[in-house]
Amino acid sequence: MDKIRLNLSKTLNAITREQIYAFKSPVKKVLEALDKGSGAGGNMLGWMDLPRAIMDYEVREIEDASASLRARCEFVVVTGIGGSYLGTKAVLEALNNSFDGLLRERKNPVLLYAGHNIGEDYLYELTELLKGRSFGIINISKSGTTTEPALAFRILKKQLEEAVGKAEARKYIMAVTDRARGALRTLAEQEGYRTFVIPDNIGGRFSVLTPAGLLPLAVAGIDIGLLIAGAVAMEFLTSSGISFGDNIAVLYAVARNALYAAGKKIEILANFHPKLHYLGEWWKQLYGESEGKEHKGLFPVSVDYTTDLHSLGQWIQEGERTVFETVISIEKPDHKMWIPADEADLDGLNYLAGKRVDEVNKMAELGTQLAHVAGGVPNIRITVPRVDAWYVGQLLYLFERACGISGYLLGVNPFDQPGVEAYKKNMFALLKKPGYEKESAAIASECDRFAEPDMLFW
Repeated sequence: MDKIRLNLSKTLNAITREQIYAFKSPVKKVLEALDKGSGAGGNMLGWMDLPRAIMDYEVREIEDASASLRARCEFVVVTGIGGSYLGTKAVLEALNNSFDGLLRERKNPVLLYAGHNIGEDYLYELTELLKGRSFGIINISKSGTTTEPALAFRILKKQLEEAVGKAEARKYIMAVTDRARGALRTLAEQEGYRTFVIPDNIGGRFSVLTPAGLLPLAVAGIDIGLLIAGAVAMEFLTSSGISFGDNIAVLYAVARNALYAAGKKIEILANFHPKLHYLGEWWKQLYGESEGKEHKGLFPVSVDYTTDLHSLGQWIQEGERTVFETVISIEKPDHKMWIPADEADLDGLNYLAGKRVDEVNKMAELGTQLAHVAGGVPNIRITVPRVDAWYVGQLLYLFERACGISGYLLGVNPFDQPGVEAYKKNMFALLKKPGYEKESAAIASECDRFAEPDMLFW
């Protein structure tokens, strides 16, 4: 079977082979720390051997639960934020029909999302859509108290119970949460919801291959067994026993750290396949939340080409030279379309007649790479044979493994997220949450100091 491949040759205008291989000794120490759990955040490494640790009976339980929701529901709402929904969204968008929600004949419920924002209009429109429709809820939260998903779940739970009755609603609600503690675990036990566990040693952004991702994906009809199998394959391909020059997770982590040291402060994850948009969104959280600490870390940005070449393309080509690109290149699309000839040829495209659309896309990809590299934008290329569950599973694990290595090379703990709490503390203080009285008084004076004047002069 074809493999995912990594090409660093187009980075050598900014870094050298010697600079890459200078990381060989530090990488050895990093891999040892990951294997032994001796580094910072060593208690959060459950994702490392998760793919091969998933048992067949666990997959069967997830598929059985998903069948229950599929039999009952037209829609299933996934309530979660960050890693509790981005992994699901990334995989589903990559593997489903681009217009899945509009197809007339459907075998599986439409997945909808809530709790990933606090948009009042969004929640209103969602609840209006669900009126008179059969819907279920998969509530994903370790604690059950994270504001965004907890708020959304409270509203949706009330709507569901009013529609079908409290006793019946229990059959339509499932919880993915902590094994033994937290508000959601307590509620699930009180109400009798079917539950699945997010392991204590796996953080949200690494949780796509836990029930947080696998349950909703199974509901949507994704082959989760193949997804897991792909991740298992990549787990072996990137293990510590693979040599430095053959380990693509190591080389990707090293290249991005070498480019960072060379003054490249922004990494752009680019794709030429529209279905990979949310993979970029998932990747942004994975790397941004893992590495953006202690005033260090690459700023992760994702773009969809050729679309964004008509918006950000000018800046990437000629803006400040602090960027590099990592391009996910898909070798084979699932379908074939040929460009027809047109007698009038008013659009001037007859020179493309008879060619496949993908051939044009591939030339746009190559042309972009040549232009950007010539313009001073180093290019890392990740080639994926095709977009299916096997290769998406591989890609997920590749990025996770490389993230752990890269964070340790950078010198930060890639498995915590202390900065995420800053906005929460302010929000709780502003909302006068019990227990935040002192913070509420302090923040009131801050708000007065930063109150916007009538005129923007000072």
